[in-house]
Amino acid sequence: MGFDPGTELGPRLRQVREQRGLSGRELARRIQCSPSLISQIERGLSAPSVGMLYALATELRTSLDFLFGAGPPGGGPPGGVTVTAHGDGRVRADGLVGHGVVQRAGTRRTIDLASGVRWERLTPGPDERVDFLEVIYEPSGHSTDARRPLRHDGREYGLITSGTLHASVGFDTFELGPGDSIAFDSALPHLYWNATAADVHAIWAVVHPQPGRA
Repeated sequence: MGFDPGTELGPRLRQVREQRGLSGRELARRIQCSPSLISQIERGLSAPSVGMLYALATELRTSLDFLFGAGPPGGGPPGGVTVTAHGDGRVRADGLVGHGVVQRAGTRRTIDLASGVRWERLTPGPDERVDFLEVIYEPSGHSTDARRPLRHDGREYGLITSGTLHASVGFDTFELGPGDSIAFDSALPHLYWNATAADVHAIWAVVHPQPGRA
């Protein structure tokens, strides 16, 4: 289930920025972008790139799960009701007992990012250690603004399920097709782009070194 960035992502970014006591101008200075872009993202007029989303989450010390609309700013279990399947074949609603073990395809939390990239979260609840995603790259879609390589914490694993994705990691460039996979330290500069006329679908996991990180 997708959502307009202005309905959840923008207000959530503003909420955690204000909780951290940062002005939009100061946050923009720290992540090296314009204050007007921060304002546009918070008001839902612009979507951040993958690189900017990681930069915002890191600087604000919040989890990607919170930015997806799940859980409090610092991570932890979400409130509300989760539907889980039980061994007797019946489906019933569970309260705060847990977030379940199954993520149904039609109820994924998603973020539509700038530059033609869509993230769909594959975990049924927040996970402070791993970002587990299906990533869809539209034709001409790429992972960062101005094709600048991205760096962040963690170790990255990707599997292409359909289409052809170009990947640049460090000084090497690869063309990845269905069934190809990739693994590397996310501190290495990396960039992905779709140079074809068809969507690319990939399963991605970023394993972070410690809980509570962005």
